Amino acid sequence: MKEKILEGKVAVVAGSGQGIGRSIALGLGEAGAEVITNNRWPGSTGNAMLTEEQYGQLSEKDKQWYDLVQKQFTGDAETTAQMIRENGGEASACFADISDFQEAELLIRRAVETYGKIDILINVAGTFGICDIDQISEELWDKVNNIKPKGYFNTMRFAIPYMKQQRYGRIINCTSRAFMGDVIKHAEYCAANAGVVGLTRGAAIELREYGITCNAFGPFAKTRAAYEMEAISRVSGNSILADGITGDIPAFDATPGPEKVVPFILYLASAFSEKISGSVFTLSGNAIQMHQEPVVAKMMVKESDAPWSIEEIIREAPRCILKDYHSIADI
Repeated sequence: MKEKILEGKVAVVAGSGQGIGRSIALGLGEAGAEVITNNRWPGSTGNAMLTEEQYGQLSEKDKQWYDLVQKQFTGDAETTAQMIRENGGEASACFADISDFQEAELLIRRAVETYGKIDILINVAGTFGICDIDQISEELWDKVNNIKPKGYFNTMRFAIPYMKQQRYGRIINCTSRAFMGDVIKHAEYCAANAGVVGLTRGAAIELREYGITCNAFGPFAKTRAAYEMEAISRVSGNSILADGITGDIPAFDATPGPEKVVPFILYLASAFSEKISGSVFTLSGNAIQMHQEPVVAKMMVKESDAPWSIEEIIREAPRCILKDYHSIADI
């Protein structure tokens, strides 16, 4: 990178031990920022979704593939920080579980105590499962939603007062296109990412007078989740897809690398994005998409103080607000 567009800035990247978070942290360091890297504990590896039973059902060839790919996605906050330092940057690791309110505070405090401030907060941590909605356990629901959006709120809660004081800040939250619903059976993940979008938009409006922006991005990239999903698909075929959905999930080898996400994140983290806030972007390879703002598409009004009767709604709705209606479930 020729221009150090983040020189003098301090960034925290929650969930940067591997994958997309690691790539973003490396990019921030290369752009001149001092970086606090983070994940839950040292040496975090292992599977997020693939069970031992499912792994055992893989063919020997698929097991060899899985083991080889998994080695590329191991690491933790310290190994990421070390990579930044080896590249000439400044970084320090902080092991903390952002789903815990007190540990999230420790993470943000580490940035302030180490580098004197916090300018940039990027939340990337996340997980999900593959399960029919009527089989989702309370444990799975909490596992996913305690990180997104709760963990993201936790880090924001403690970073924002510092940003308000300096009247400057960049908050970037990782969401997913699943916030709109998905063909994959992970409704708990759809809910979590919809929560991230709502949190992001609410924060953007509240913080507009303080020079603080808040945006969300949905990455499509090679990650641990991507290869685990392919492994599960190899075991169970298309059972990860909603009933009635045909087709295949994108092959892991055809998925863009996580480094492709970095340039636009650096842009959102920089002073060049001061007018961009409350938006949701999808990043897939070299394609950058901005989601349209939700708008009221149609409206029907009864010209009377009396409430609608059910008979009136049955008669009027199909020829008014529901005319030419298409459900998202009709894929």
